[in-house]
Amino acid sequence: MSENTKVILDEKFIPTQWYNILPDMPEPLAPVINPNTGKPATADDLRPIFPMALIEQEMSQERFIPIPEPVREVYKLWRPTPLYRAKRLEKMLGTPARIYYKYEGVSPAGSHKPNTAVAQAYYNKEAGISRLSTETGAGQWGSALALAGSLFGLEVKVFMVKISYQQKPYRRSLIQAWGATVVPSPSTETNAGRAILAQDPDSTGSLGIAISEAVEEAALREDTNYALGSVLNHVLLHQTVIGEEALLAFKEMEDYPDVVIGCVGGGSNYAGLAYPFMRERLLNGKETEFIAVEPEACPTLTKGVYAYDYGDTGKMTPIMKMHTLGHTFVPPGIHAGGLRYHGMAPSLSALVKHGLIEARAYHQNAVFDAAVTFARAEGFIPAPETAHAVKAAIDEALKAKETGEEKAILFNFSGHGHFDMAAYDAYFAGKLEDYSYPEEKVQEALEHLPKVE
Repeated sequence: MSENTKVILDEKFIPTQWYNILPDMPEPLAPVINPNTGKPATADDLRPIFPMALIEQEMSQERFIPIPEPVREVYKLWRPTPLYRAKRLEKMLGTPARIYYKYEGVSPAGSHKPNTAVAQAYYNKEAGISRLSTETGAGQWGSALALAGSLFGLEVKVFMVKISYQQKPYRRSLIQAWGATVVPSPSTETNAGRAILAQDPDSTGSLGIAISEAVEEAALREDTNYALGSVLNHVLLHQTVIGEEALLAFKEMEDYPDVVIGCVGGGSNYAGLAYPFMRERLLNGKETEFIAVEPEACPTLTKGVYAYDYGDTGKMTPIMKMHTLGHTFVPPGIHAGGLRYHGMAPSLSALVKHGLIEARAYHQNAVFDAAVTFARAEGFIPAPETAHAVKAAIDEALKAKETGEEKAILFNFSGHGHFDMAAYDAYFAGKLEDYSYPEEKVQEALEHLPKVE
């Protein structure tokens, strides 16, 4: 077993294929429903907002899908990403566990998001599209798509959830630095945004609202397609470069994770790391545990229901079966802006339903406690979203300390926190409030779920 703190991989370790988990699921996913017809969505239903290549990936039952060479060439700007062993953290905790993390913060945008942004920009460019619209929560996805747009010569417009637009000014600047336009959502630029502002002029926004605005923008312009940073099958597919690289790195070290951990908002970063390891469990009997971590303030997996729901507030998107808090859900303004989505990826939701993934929820003060512990041991500052995974990894390491179990723990360090220092300022000043989303609010939101036969 390697004792190296950092596993160095070269370009040959960048995967040539993405992994599609759909053919290996315990049972087929429930069909996606067209909100206008009430019938299963077809490829033609998705053509107004997606290029055919991505629609085919969304519906594919092929286990592996080739990565186009132009996409791999861009990946080489930062991939393969390093796998670190957190020896200093292990020593600080006094644990016999081996703690590893895949560091996605080395991308130009500082997170895992460019893994799919680059692919989506490439396929849209190939399809003759000149403009993309999207939403963003914390700004990670918006900045990643802005980067990808600049690399492939596409105009990009980003609807940024208003509370994050206010909390994270440097994310806005990053988006603009790569040539994209960013507006706070809800905005006055779309019917969806104006409708929300008419009801609540002081709305802080939500990802569901921002998605409605971005989809409307794409649907009304022939030169514009929509790009999504999480939830959908093709997005999770593109992220599996993370897990495939990690598998190769563990083979190099002659080690293997007993536990695989990640934060979840829509599911993309965690699926990207976990799904290749889940394949090894489903097909080859590896007894790995999987833990998905979310905020107590947006408890999609731990308090939501597994049901059909819209992906957006304006009910413009297809209806998917997933864990949901209801499309009318508006979360509080916690600092983990990327985890404030009402729904969860259908595939990840199904794996939780089948008991293959454990879901946990934490309060934000405990999460920041863990982030600071990690930073003082390992040096890297986690994004607030990533810090949820850090918290679970530390908990698992302390559990191993109690039992004396020498297990290997792997988590996805999905992004650095360099643009999130206002959140750390609030934490150090004692201004962060822990918030448990009230059960009655959850039940109220669930009353608006669509009726699907």
